[in-house]
Amino acid sequence: MEIRPAVPEDALAVARVHVQSWQAAYRGLLPDEYLDALRPEDRAPHYDFTHTDPATPNTLVAVETDEVLGFATTMPSRDETLANYGELSALYVAPEHWRKGIGTMLIAAAYKHLVRRGYRDALLWILAGNTRAEHFYQMDGWRPDGVRRSETVWGVTVDELRYVRRLMQLD
Repeated sequence: MEIRPAVPEDALAVARVHVQSWQAAYRGLLPDEYLDALRPEDRAPHYDFTHTDPATPNTLVAVETDEVLGFATTMPSRDETLANYGELSALYVAPEHWRKGIGTMLIAAAYKHLVRRGYRDALLWILAGNTRAEHFYQMDGWRPDGVRRSETVWGVTVDELRYVRRLMQLD
């Protein structure tokens, strides 16, 4: 398996992983009719993997024999209260590849990218009630900091919890 930067030709495959992950992971947390209506073809045009500006999202993909198995997206924090943090804004693996270490490899690559960009700390948001994600991130050293928000994502309002993590130790 290879982890590499996403390219424009990956957009549909990344959208497929994103939609399938939402449909599997968020079942019971979001309305079934909403999840069932999600289509990769509708999401793919929203991905732009052509930029190199550090102020924009950066996506890494895990690929095996030309198949995108998962992806991680990092960016500068969008949260004004943690302006000096990097953000892990997405980490998704195709459901048929869960529990094979792909998420762990993607998150390690995402950390390296954030550290190269000068970040020492990171944040992420988890859908409230997503105990599977909470467990994954807590095992990786992330901790909830008590901040919650409601946000509209893909046309549905979600309740999210903020997690934070140190990326590297200060000397």
